[in-house]
Amino acid sequence: MIDRESLPYRPCAGFMLVNRDGLVFVGQRIDPSAHGFWQMPQGGIDKGEDLRAAALRELAEETGIGESLVEVIAPASRPIRYDLPPELLGKVWKGKYRGQEQHWFLGRFLGQDSDVNLEAHDPPEFNAWRWIDPGLLPEVIVPFKRAVYEEVLAEFRGLI
Repeated sequence: MIDRESLPYRPCAGFMLVNRDGLVFVGQRIDPSAHGFWQMPQGGIDKGEDLRAAALRELAEETGIGESLVEVIAPASRPIRYDLPPELLGKVWKGKYRGQEQHWFLGRFLGQDSDVNLEAHDPPEFNAWRWIDPGLLPEVIVPFKRAVYEEVLAEFRGLI
C-alpha cells in the first residue's frame, strides 16, 4: 500500500491561453486515463527551470504556439495543488508523486487559429482542441482536476 502522505507533489506549470474574444484554449487528452476530457496546456517543470519559461515551453510543446504569439498577462498569485485519486496513485509519473503543485500563467493569444499545431509534441498530448467560454472549464475537465480549474478561473477572472 502506498503512503500518500510520504510522496511529494510533482512541480508543474500550466498556461491559460485566451483569444481576442476571451475564450480559453483547451485540448482533448489522448491518454486513456483521461480520454474524452479536456485541459489547458500543462506539464512538469524541469530541474532549475524558471516557472514562466516552463509554462511557455509546455504551451509550445503541446500546441505549437511559440512565445512570439503570446502576451503573458500575469502569473497566478500562488501554486495550486491537487491529489491524484486513489485509482491513479502509484500508476502515473512512475508512482513518484501524490499529485501536482501547479504554477499557472495567463496569456493572450496573438496569432491565428492556423498557428495551432497539435503535432508539435511527439507524441501529441491532444487529439483535438477548441476555444471555450471560461465558465465551462469545470464542466469539461477530468473530475479530479475540476477544483484546480475553478481556482485558476478565480485567479484570472478579472484579467481575461
